[in-house]
Amino acid sequence: MVVLFSLAAAALYGSGDFLGGSASRRAAPFAVLLVSTPVGLAVLLGVALTTPGTPTSAALAWGAVAGSAGGVGLAVLYAALAAGPMSVVAPVSALTSAVLPVGYAVVTGEHLDPLVYVGVALCLAAIGMVSLESGHRPGRLRAGRGAALAFGSGVGFALFFVLIRHADPDSGVWPLVGSRTAAVAVAVVAVVALRVPLSGTRGVLGLAIPAGLFDALGNLFYLLATRAGLLSLSAVITSLYPGVTVLLARIVHTERLRRVQGLGLVVAGVGVAVLTV
Repeated sequence: MVVLFSLAAAALYGSGDFLGGSASRRAAPFAVLLVSTPVGLAVLLGVALTTPGTPTSAALAWGAVAGSAGGVGLAVLYAALAAGPMSVVAPVSALTSAVLPVGYAVVTGEHLDPLVYVGVALCLAAIGMVSLESGHRPGRLRAGRGAALAFGSGVGFALFFVLIRHADPDSGVWPLVGSRTAAVAVAVVAVVALRVPLSGTRGVLGLAIPAGLFDALGNLFYLLATRAGLLSLSAVITSLYPGVTVLLARIVHTERLRRVQGLGLVVAGVGVAVLTV
């Protein structure tokens, strides 16, 4: 089940990123987040109220800390995209968010079979391959600022992946309610602090609302994945989400799928197949 839940999380995250990215072409990214994050909060609150689980202060606190890390990671990711080319930013961020949880899991006692290590390695390679985009050379990064920020965003996402798992399973979905509440707070602070213009937001509601829905459901399936099995597998498979974004961009916007990206999708399929053996 951990593989199925993680794949569902990857598909939902990738779809949400595609919709959020499309909305950000028409409105300020943080303005889009100001719409999408409350939608996700409403969805998760509804799920929490209708499913078993006790909203303990500890569970909400773990969720809030995880959500703050993830929200800051998203904010830093936008800064990274402004500072450097996607060809460097996307792979660095995605790989960091996958590698760090694996390292944490191994250090804290998770034991993987040799074949699982092969599958994890294939998935990590696939993440980098499907995230690559053309248009800029890595050497054009302004003094390495983009790469450093991309690493920082990956750390934020990795912290979310690790921290949310510490919440008591008996708390049900309530840790995600705490997480999304913190993410909303991060979005509000970013909009106010950066004086983000909200003009054009109404025109992207059709994209921002489902983006928030998919991202929230991605959080839900990731939480289920971590409770069903190993953190290392959950984080790596979930981090395959850029492949879904690339495929949707190819289908909807007819963006050209680069050869390395197509090969990355194949490698991802092989890696997942190895992990399910």
